[in-house]
Amino acid sequence: MKKQTAGREALGEFAPKFAQLNDDILFGQVWSREDELSLRDRSLVTVVALMSQGLVDSSFRYHLKSAKDNGITETEIAEILTHAAFYAGWPKAWAAFRMAMEVWSDKE
Repeated sequence: MKKQTAGREALGEFAPKFAQLNDDILFGQVWSREDELSLRDRSLVTVVALMSQGLVDSSFRYHLKSAKDNGITETEIAEILTHAAFYAGWPKAWAAFRMAMEVWSDKE
């Protein structure tokens, strides 16, 4: 797993403690516990949690890209979002699908 520096890059001067917790604790310690839960599974849980909150901003896009990079296929994300729609809400799923379609169609 690559070292996360997004917190320090985006908020390091304004909110250094938050940036440090984001990079070192959330991504450095929690996400790195791959013996307990794979990055793929962590991505799946994170995408569903963010979708259920209706959070479809740049952080959601980041986690969708991470899910894709961590091995979740287009078919799987479609099934994940369809399943979660019944628990998180139909309109939230529509918004999530729109962003997921962009991410999985990217020619990166």
